[in-house]
Amino acid sequence: MSLSITLASGSASRRALLAGAGIAADAVRPNVDEDAAKAAMRREGLSVRDQAMQLAELKAQKVSRQRPGLVIGGDQMLALGDEAFDKPADLDAARRHLQRLSGQAHRLETAIAIAEDGRLVWRHLARPRLTMRVLSDAFIESYLTACGPALLTTVGAYQLEGHGAQLFRQIEGDYFSILGLPLLPLLEYLRVRQLVPA
Repeated sequence: MSLSITLASGSASRRALLAGAGIAADAVRPNVDEDAAKAAMRREGLSVRDQAMQLAELKAQKVSRQRPGLVIGGDQMLALGDEAFDKPADLDAARRHLQRLSGQAHRLETAIAIAEDGRLVWRHLARPRLTMRVLSDAFIESYLTACGPALLTTVGAYQLEGHGAQLFRQIEGDYFSILGLPLLPLLEYLRVRQLVPA
C-alpha cells in the first residue's frame, strides 16, 4: 500500500516545489513556536545549521504524531558567519538585512527531515553559499519598493526567483535548496522508498 506524504510546513515555496516535481502531498502547518525554540537553541549555543536541522526535525515529528505516512519537515536559516538571520519583521528590518549582507558571502542552512509514526527516518542538510554584490542605498530602496511585503516571508529579504537575482554576484549550490527545499536528495529518498517512479 502506498504511503501518504504530508508536508509539515506553511511555506508556499516548498508546496510549489513538491507539486512541480509531481509529488502529491498534503500541507499541514506544524504550529511550532519557532521563536521560542530558536531562543532556547541559541541559549544552548547551537550553530545556525544545527538550529535549522532541529527545527525541521521538530516540525516533522510533531505532525507525524498526528498523521500517518511520511511527514516532511523543513527549515531554512541564513548564516552570516556565526550570526543567524531571521525573517525581517518589517521593511525597515529588511533594509537592515540587505545593508548587512551587502558585499558579503552567506550560507542558507536548508534542513529537511522525514518522520514516520513520530520517529525520524531521514534527514538532509544543504548549505548553498551566496555572495551579494555591493548594494548602493539607492538600489536597496528601489528593490524594497519593487518587492514590498513579499520580502518579509524569507530569511534574507530576497527571493532568488524574482528581483532577488539582481542582488548577487556569485551563487554556489542547488537552486531548489536556495528556494527552501533540497528537492533532489528528497526525490532520491522517495525513490528508495518506492514512492516515486525509479
